[in-house]
Amino acid sequence: MTTTAITNIGSLVTNDPALGEGPLGLVQNAAVVIEDDKIAWVGPTAEAPAADEAYDAAGRAVVPGFVDSHSHLVFAGDRTAEFNARMSGRSYSAGGIRTTVAATRAATDAELEANLVRHLDEARRQGTTTFETKSGYGLTVADEARALRIAAAHTEEVTYLGAHIVSPDYAEDPAAYVALVTGEMLEACAPYARWVDVFCEKGAFDGDQARAILAAGAAAGLIPRVHANQLSHGPGVQLAVELEAASADHCTHLTDADVDALAQAAATTVATLLPGAEFSTRAPWPDARRLIDAGATVALSTDCNPGSSYTSSMPFCIALAVRDMGMTPDEALWSATAGGARALRRGDIGVLSPGARADLALLDAPSHVHLAYRPGVPLVSAVWQRGVQVVRAGGNG
Repeated sequence: MTTTAITNIGSLVTNDPALGEGPLGLVQNAAVVIEDDKIAWVGPTAEAPAADEAYDAAGRAVVPGFVDSHSHLVFAGDRTAEFNARMSGRSYSAGGIRTTVAATRAATDAELEANLVRHLDEARRQGTTTFETKSGYGLTVADEARALRIAAAHTEEVTYLGAHIVSPDYAEDPAAYVALVTGEMLEACAPYARWVDVFCEKGAFDGDQARAILAAGAAAGLIPRVHANQLSHGPGVQLAVELEAASADHCTHLTDADVDALAQAAATTVATLLPGAEFSTRAPWPDARRLIDAGATVALSTDCNPGSSYTSSMPFCIALAVRDMGMTPDEALWSATAGGARALRRGDIGVLSPGARADLALLDAPSHVHLAYRPGVPLVSAVWQRGVQVVRAGGNG
């Protein structure tokens, strides 16, 4: 058993109101004691118990490690040309996914894993300690299964997304592809996944198809999530609430009925907002203020993928949410940590209280507000994941 005390924390965000001030459970002049991979103690530095090792935060802020509950990191290839064209006036559609499908199918396992690890390391350096990631760029039984197998070696939060788009191989027979996704492909993929997801959207899967896919996944023991209402109004949000999905992701185009449904289902279905996608596609911003004021539970995530949101930076998404989606800095940080944990139905992450997993980030700033106040600045100075310091840049550890 090894203990580490991080002391002289200027401002500590615990996300536990019982430990400090307000919804963020803020503690000033704080200390955290880590025992093995868990938080053992939180409180004022002056009262911190003795520990085997010490780390002086020197008045800087500490926040829970970011929880990125929506990403697409098992892929190959590059879509720079598509992005360049889109920024020159072409609107985004789901069709660009086919480009990544071709590149991913052609890649070796080693190439896919190396790319995944590179992006996970990149995100970790920016304070992300929990990663959800999906399949969806193979769209064959073998390619979807290998994507999930590779992902499962690096995170416990793995999502089967065979229903990303209709495979190009089945362009003339979407019903046959749905049968594959709910049959042989699901059987091959379920052992590696915790979640099942579907892109419920024009150009992808309609409400009836999405319902069948999610029901089949649930019957195989997977928990539903839904890509919902990203490009247009549609049935995705209502379907997510009806099926008690853990999250409805994107939520860009919502009716009053959609907002009311998410508010009523706040304890079960999280509205996960992905501002990187709107930034990269020049689409309308999700209205986080509307959702929060209605009582919905909101998470923030990167949607890191090579086509519509090629960012792994949760701090960047926090800054976008504050600037363009009506969130306060406190709300955005909560949504990027505890909100993401809710979207993954986890109580051991996104919070810094005794018994929680010791995932935390030290900021080169006196307050978490600097994440939005100083956008684009690399403020994460050190990161602990499962009690181990995995990032040391700028720190004294």
